[in-house]
Amino acid sequence: MDWTALLRLPTTILLILAAIVLMFTLAQLIVLRQRLHSGQRMAAAGRTLLVLLAFALTLVLAGAGFALRGYRLLTDEAPVIEIDAHILSPQRWSLVLHWPDGVSRQVPLAGDAWRVEAVVLKWKLPALLAGMPPLYRLDRLSGRYDDPADEAHAVRTVVGFREAGSFDMLDLHRQFPRWVPQVDVLFGSGVFLPLVDQGHYTVSLMRTGALVARPDEATEQKIAQPF
Repeated sequence: MDWTALLRLPTTILLILAAIVLMFTLAQLIVLRQRLHSGQRMAAAGRTLLVLLAFALTLVLAGAGFALRGYRLLTDEAPVIEIDAHILSPQRWSLVLHWPDGVSRQVPLAGDAWRVEAVVLKWKLPALLAGMPPLYRLDRLSGRYDDPADEAHAVRTVVGFREAGSFDMLDLHRQFPRWVPQVDVLFGSGVFLPLVDQGHYTVSLMRTGALVARPDEATEQKIAQPF
């Protein structure tokens, strides 16, 4: 079942109804003008009330449609990266990273879990409801140890991405915030999951700007197995 299509349907219906009621309102305005020109004041008063009610209904339907559209947008997810893990030795791993555009990269990692961090630019509500998605930039991939003592003293691995180069929209907002007035907040988001051999993970970005990490079914079963 395509839940995205189902979520779009009420929005489309509400906006179509708003357009129909708006056309009805415009038609009533023409009739109202004719009544005023012919001197039919009582009929014109009734027609005025009908126009006001129709216009109010148009606003309600359009507002509800856009409100529902905004909620659907906040629940959408965009794929960010996929990760395949292969164990080399205890707490030593080889990860293959897959981007949505087909680019792949293999990196070594030390630890018991992987962690992905991104910088996220979230728009203010008017821009968000207009359909502008959050911007993000993958910042780094790092290893994470289950034991805090290992985290403090064991070998650490950090892989930097810096995909956007030396200057991008996020840097522009930091240096010249007035140039990008619809920016709501600029923040960091990160997720991590335990590493298992032959594990496959997906990382997505929600419209709220939060990263979400999920293992596939086989990987989830391996994670749930007791050591």
